[in-house]
Amino acid sequence: MKCKIIIKDEVNFKVEGLPVDIRRKLANKLKWQVPYARYMPQYKLGRWDGTVGFFGLGGNGYVNHLDVVLKTLLETGYEVDDIEDHRQKHDLAFEKIDSDYWKGKTWPKGHPCEGQPIVLRDYQVETINKFLESPQCLQEVATGAGKTIITATLSHLCEKLGRTVVIVPNKSLVTQTEEDYVNVGLDVGVYFGDRKELNKTHTICTWQSLNVLDKKSKNHEESFTLADFLEGVETVIIDEVHQAKAEVLKKLLTQNLRNAPVRWGLTGTIPKEQFEFQSILASIGPVINQISAKELQDKGVLSACHVNVVQLVDLKEYKGYQEELKYLVTNQDRIEYLGKLCVKIKEEGNTLILVDRISAGNLLQELIPDSVFIKGDVKVKDRKEQYDEVKEADKKVIIATYGVAAVGINIPRIFNLVLIEPGKSFVRVIQSIGRGIRKAEDKDFVQIWDITSTCKYAKRHLGHRKKFYKEAQYPFTIEKVDWQ
Repeated sequence: MKCKIIIKDEVNFKVEGLPVDIRRKLANKLKWQVPYARYMPQYKLGRWDGTVGFFGLGGNGYVNHLDVVLKTLLETGYEVDDIEDHRQKHDLAFEKIDSDYWKGKTWPKGHPCEGQPIVLRDYQVETINKFLESPQCLQEVATGAGKTIITATLSHLCEKLGRTVVIVPNKSLVTQTEEDYVNVGLDVGVYFGDRKELNKTHTICTWQSLNVLDKKSKNHEESFTLADFLEGVETVIIDEVHQAKAEVLKKLLTQNLRNAPVRWGLTGTIPKEQFEFQSILASIGPVINQISAKELQDKGVLSACHVNVVQLVDLKEYKGYQEELKYLVTNQDRIEYLGKLCVKIKEEGNTLILVDRISAGNLLQELIPDSVFIKGDVKVKDRKEQYDEVKEADKKVIIATYGVAAVGINIPRIFNLVLIEPGKSFVRVIQSIGRGIRKAEDKDFVQIWDITSTCKYAKRHLGHRKKFYKEAQYPFTIEKVDWQ
């Protein structure tokens, strides 16, 4: 029995000549369960089976899942007698680079190596060369490894192919990345908010701004379309790729950018859940390399750290997680205790406190003298001013929401990182710690405080985090405190 595969572009393929039962078998093979589906309304209403699929009954799938498809076809007695490949041919041969790639360029003002020549570190050279060998792939590189200079080098190398687009998760990262590109002399523009700079070789943008452009052009509110914006783009680089699990970004990569031959992703954290990981695999490619925070700590690139788990003894019981969390982060007596604890901690040096809720941040700001609270509505320029103050200060306290801190906070001179009820999200915890362990001239160690509770859900989430700490090889101690 024979069938035909049509490779439509860099991402999508279609298989023809298969009966529906075989197509259903393939669809089931490429389907993954969403662990928290049972809490979602569409699942409760019976409108969704709680899975995410990557192969349609019409025979459409993703090129990066072809290995699963071919193996299944072989098992069911089908052979592929024809492959029609519609991908354009490109010369994707690159020469390997070395540490002196940016010879003659120096690090900009404000960088820990300000004024010194830009010399790529050994692991950065290795990361870049591995990308050059694999035009569609993903590498897990710990936060603080200098991902922006890696991205700038890759963009420069790909100029011979055409335009490059670098997609980052938020505005802060757009401006940070732009600064590094300008510093090494690249022809760069940004596309987000009010700044829409076109006709540049390299464009840095957020996936949200591309989504807004797409919607506006479809609603005829904008004559300039997403297709116009992406014309001539041959290389797409996604920073903090764990955000690519967002359905919008997946659509951008598998539909709008489906013809880009070079697709590279960088992340500090690869998602643990299969359905999220498969989405990234479909959109970009396989994971080919990992550089952990522990490796960078051993090399002296990142600060060493110690996690102090402070488990407050709380005797109250709540039916649901949200109810419990509300008590943990807004109860006046408890927050006052946390405020006093943070005032003690800040005596050891600059402190970054991360909170889940804005109400908790507001309360802590009142309790901790001279602290500032940075939340989503604080402008990028104002955030940068506060972050820059840390370079000179000794006991500054910045409170931020996890959302703001998850990406784009670059404050090396943080000596204490306080995580208030960090929950169980692997990505959130590891990314947050990554922010704290960046090295500075006068800092090679950071104290991390994981402040939690003996309440039911908090205790369960701490169990998850302990696993992460062991995996990441962060030493930790647990202290129970009867605070009442």
